[in-house]
Amino acid sequence: MTFDIDQRPDPSTTAGEREMLEGWLDHHRVTLAMKCRGLDEEQLRRAPLTPSELTLLGLVRHMAEVERWWFREITLGLDLPELYSTEEDVDGDFHFGPQDTFAEAEKQWRTEIELAREAVAGRSLDELSVGEHPRRKLRYNLRWVYTHMIEEYARHNGHADLLREQIDGATGA
Repeated sequence: MTFDIDQRPDPSTTAGEREMLEGWLDHHRVTLAMKCRGLDEEQLRRAPLTPSELTLLGLVRHMAEVERWWFREITLGLDLPELYSTEEDVDGDFHFGPQDTFAEAEKQWRTEIELAREAVAGRSLDELSVGEHPRRKLRYNLRWVYTHMIEEYARHNGHADLLREQIDGATGA
């Protein structure tokens, strides 16, 4: 999907279950992109809600890891390296250095979204994941993964709303 942030998709009100879940997930993906639109690198890196370390750059990096984790590592059972987090820094997606840019993070995030779409293409909503959660020892059907991802984006888009309002006063969308 191309992120056309001027035309955020409105989820259908009459779609079947799969189309509805995909529609809401794409709606929230584009919402996060919209929250970042028009800001410069310094603004995207700013953590205006002290003592929180939350930044828009960190949220995009985090969602890249979340897309990767749920759609490829859990759903497909792939063993992939972490993008940003490490054993020493489990919140590494929110910790970045001067060499880390929003452009790189956004590119990685969009790549993970495309790979997520490929990972679930043709899979039934009832199909159980190949991988299981390492601590919970649970497997998940694809319906659960979609629902969780919508919840994850909705929660973090709320954070993005607050960050954006503190950065430049923009609200809405």
